[in-house]
Amino acid sequence: MNPTVGVVVPTRGDRPHLLQAALRAVLAQCHPGGVDVVVVVDDADVGTVPEQLAAVVAEAPGRVRVLANRLSPGLPGARNTGITALDTDLVAFCDDDDLWLPGKLRAQLSALAADPAAEFAACAIEVEYGSRRVPRLAGTSRVTRQHLTRSRMVMVHSSTFLFRRGSIWPDESAPAGQNEDWDLALRAAGRHPIAYVDRPLVLVRWGASAYVARWADRIAGLEWMLARHPYLAADPRGAARIYGQLAFHNAALGRRREAGRWALRAFAARWGEPRVPIALAVALGVVSARTVLSALHTWGYGI
Repeated sequence: MNPTVGVVVPTRGDRPHLLQAALRAVLAQCHPGGVDVVVVVDDADVGTVPEQLAAVVAEAPGRVRVLANRLSPGLPGARNTGITALDTDLVAFCDDDDLWLPGKLRAQLSALAADPAAEFAACAIEVEYGSRRVPRLAGTSRVTRQHLTRSRMVMVHSSTFLFRRGSIWPDESAPAGQNEDWDLALRAAGRHPIAYVDRPLVLVRWGASAYVARWADRIAGLEWMLARHPYLAADPRGAARIYGQLAFHNAALGRRREAGRWALRAFAARWGEPRVPIALAVALGVVSARTVLSALHTWGYGI
């Protein structure tokens, strides 16, 4: 028997053009068990279907619902609102600015079926930034907690998540929703390795993200992760990466002393951590943080 799949798509009221494309890509997936979609609007009280979504909803009667986020504001609350509204066997996430590519769902269902103990699946992505598209692969068919400790693994992206409903929930205590997806993947991988399809089956559009330059939120999110998952600081490579990111974000805010403090911690954890000289260059005004991110994004990488 084919499992039923529910898809949670968080959005805001000012992104209808992105949302329409995301919904159509989700609904185009071939799955005999059916796909039900819950769109959760995070910044509005939804009494009726917004006019911009009416055409998409009409294309799939009974398969798309639009709800307001009734829980904590932000992505974790929106996602939990969607999960609560579903009664499907499996739940998947898709951000409103991303696109599922053909065959995504079928490939992940096959990966879960091949590992009966697995509760959680993900897949590789293709990053779109400007006119460039860069595939990001994991090089493995099983993602472990050790993988996610040593590296954030951007290719284990929230828009690729597919998991058994009720097995795990996003944590709404994440500051401004930062790193709630990494936290979710770590907790899932701690239960059983994530079944991974190492083919780019989701297009991730970095240019439309609302989170890139919210430096203070990103700092709070990383500090939350260190407090929530102490083992992250025990892996020298993973710890240096986080400390280097904290140095960079503080430098972006003009906090030179804090940037220097985190840079020293990064070097102490791992000599040669590449984020350290970048953070120091930003702190000294040699280059702007946005210029650095734009250059990295062009090649499919983040800080």
